[in-house]
Amino acid sequence: MPLTEDELQSAINSADPHHGVGTTFLHIHNPLNGDNGKNNNVNDTSNHTGGVVPAISMATTFRQSTPGEASAKDDPNSFGLGFEYSRTGNPTRGVFERAVAAAEKANVAFSSGSAATSAVIHLLSPKDKVFCIDDVYGGTQRYFRKIVNPRMGIDIDFLDFNDEVLMKNKLQDDECKPKLFWLETPTNPTLKVTDIRKVAVMAKTNNALLAVDNTFCSPYFQNPLDHGADIVVHSVTKYINGHSDVVMGVVCTNDEEIYKSLRFTQNGVGAVPSPFDCYLAHRGLKTLHVRMEAAARNANVIALFLENHPGVIKVLYPGLKSHPQHDIAKAQQHGFGAMITFYCVGGKPQSAIVLEKLRVFALAESLGAVESLAECPSLMTHASVPDEQRALLGIDDTLIRLSVGIESCSDLIKDLDLALNAAIASLEN
Repeated sequence: MPLTEDELQSAINSADPHHGVGTTFLHIHNPLNGDNGKNNNVNDTSNHTGGVVPAISMATTFRQSTPGEASAKDDPNSFGLGFEYSRTGNPTRGVFERAVAAAEKANVAFSSGSAATSAVIHLLSPKDKVFCIDDVYGGTQRYFRKIVNPRMGIDIDFLDFNDEVLMKNKLQDDECKPKLFWLETPTNPTLKVTDIRKVAVMAKTNNALLAVDNTFCSPYFQNPLDHGADIVVHSVTKYINGHSDVVMGVVCTNDEEIYKSLRFTQNGVGAVPSPFDCYLAHRGLKTLHVRMEAAARNANVIALFLENHPGVIKVLYPGLKSHPQHDIAKAQQHGFGAMITFYCVGGKPQSAIVLEKLRVFALAESLGAVESLAECPSLMTHASVPDEQRALLGIDDTLIRLSVGIESCSDLIKDLDLALNAAIASLEN
């Protein structure tokens, strides 16, 4: 008997938990500086052979038909500018940038997430002020504290954006007006979640920009521009690429003037990714929706397991109802991601035992890859954060950060169980 229309639609919906996002990641043009509806499929542009995978263009310079006239201005991967020198524009990089634009609007690619962050700071001037979320990636706070502030003359205030009284008092001070709000949500490593719309209102009320580092969620689980942000930053190294073999970053915006400024900085500073890295990152983007769903499913079960393990004091995961900002995460994210932070029993010796006993999880920095990673932020990614700031944020030596991958969930849980039991045994002995 044939299916009814409702039954058929239900079957289609169950077969597509990604709600069409997979198609978007694979086939799209740049909506801000695109091709006016022509050649919308990134796999078909600048490809006269018909190959379904975009070619890698390693050329550093491009032939001109007449002096001063760039070639291939009609190629959408040149954004109407043509190609003359690969730092200014490269066909493979253009393919990747247009593909990411499908997820986070127009974007500009850089050689690392840190280079992307510095490009945003280049929008500012000496004596400007930045309000930065207090719990932030260790490399970002180090860059802000040791380079941006002392060498560029830009003031940085690290603040808890969720403290409404604190933020109100800060913004009432006319000598304390920021030009930029820098937000991570969820934060690294304590996974604090902040209402993006509330911060966007604060920024716009004070004629400031809001930049959101969206690395932990990826474009699949959160889209800050839809919540009022002006700029979104990603470390492509993490989820977008997803295979621990590329270092890259992107800055995304839906504002034409910001986009032009970022393009100018990209060319002027020259921190551009290689064509081969762009090829790899584009390939990773094509499976982002599949990887994120698989990793998040694992993370949800692992968080529940950890919350009930005697070797764990506390678990921080936005998907748990015990998370203090669970409702905010549920409202503004499309899923809860695959990052988990927890405090193990004992002290530094016990956290070391946990990390050293793991066999499926790799003891390593970074995150967002298909393989699961574990680390101790106080000794690794956030070692550069001042001791008093780490203590204030709760980043102590028992804090362990997990980047959950797509291995078998039962193997990951068994791995954690054995390691945590070893930590418990060390206390008993």
